[in-house]
Amino acid sequence: MEEKRKHKRLDLDVSIQLERLDQEGITTLKYVHVTVTDISRSGIGFTANQKLDVGTYYDTKIQIWTQEVVDAVIEIVRREDNEDGSYHYGCVFIGMTDTDALKIDIYQIFNDL
Repeated sequence: MEEKRKHKRLDLDVSIQLERLDQEGITTLKYVHVTVTDISRSGIGFTANQKLDVGTYYDTKIQIWTQEVVDAVIEIVRREDNEDGSYHYGCVFIGMTDTDALKIDIYQIFNDL
């Protein structure tokens, strides 16, 4: 598979909460429990038991390793079916503050040491 990532992905144990955003900007109260597999400045990968549509947007609250919460909007760009019936998703951040993106960069620096 051709590597399309813009930034190095880091394995990370974090918590995430997804809230669906509809086309009209209306928030659908659909919370999804996921297990994050990796994260980078430009995106996040996770697995979930719930099938989500590619091209949909979610408002997320990501609790990172420092216990801080990062707010971001993601777009699901890839979905793969797992053998156990779960799904693995690849997402890009389309809305995140520079301050929150910097927190991910700082973690990467410490992780590379």
